[in-house]
Amino acid sequence: MSGSSPAARLQRLFEGQRLTPTQRRIAHSMVRRAADAPFLSSVELAELAGVSQPSVTRFAVALGFDGYPALRKHLRDVTPEGAAGADGVEESFNEYQQAVRAEIENLRQLSELLADPAPVERAGRLLAGSRPLLVLGLRAASSQARGFGYFAAKVHPDVRVLDESGSMLHDRVDAARRAGASVLLCFALPRHPREVVDALAYAREQGLTVVTVADSAFAPVAAHSDLLIPAAVGTGLAFDTACAPMLLGRVLLEAMCDGLPEAQARLEEFDARAAARGLFVE
Repeated sequence: MSGSSPAARLQRLFEGQRLTPTQRRIAHSMVRRAADAPFLSSVELAELAGVSQPSVTRFAVALGFDGYPALRKHLRDVTPEGAAGADGVEESFNEYQQAVRAEIENLRQLSELLADPAPVERAGRLLAGSRPLLVLGLRAASSQARGFGYFAAKVHPDVRVLDESGSMLHDRVDAARRAGASVLLCFALPRHPREVVDALAYAREQGLTVVTVADSAFAPVAAHSDLLIPAAVGTGLAFDTACAPMLLGRVLLEAMCDGLPEAQARLEEFDARAAARGLFVE
């Protein structure tokens, strides 16, 4: 366990636990600050998660520890010697370098997650089999949804991107369902809009299978997802960075292409049309 990343160790600790919404919020906060988690006091963790200090104590007990000090001791025991904590080696880098290094760590965590390709392969089959395929992403996640939709449309016969909120959102879900849609792919990034949670709940009520890319397995959308694959965001700058979710989106595209026998032919057809139109300058 000590040879994996801090976030991966925490994810394994939380896996299979029946946590309350407040406890999931604490777990989510710890994953987002995985390197610092073994060094946070219960008061600091409570402030980070926006909960009460007794909630942190109950969280530790729910995980099977006598209290928060026992949980923190466990985290320190499994942290590799020399790992940076709140006052560790990261201080030798400026804030911009730290942001980049944090994203490198997020990508390393994603690489570890993909050591088991089964969830991504399952997602690829689901996405390939949906006609049409809905792709949802609002606010911070809208660019992820549009990017996925742009490339997916090159190989998938019917991709519908839902990147605008409002009263029409449910109508577009209804229309896609009537047209034969079976799957909705959601990109969910903090801060999580309530409308995304509501849209996923509605999509499942209508019989759609929900595949979600979220910043954490404990994100608010988890309860409304049939298959959730986490990819952490960076939080070191004024606005979150989302390199890992973007890369995971491309990985899902690859997995979807594996489930579409006509994908290569569609790409070749697009390239031929683009060349005939002089679409690119290369």
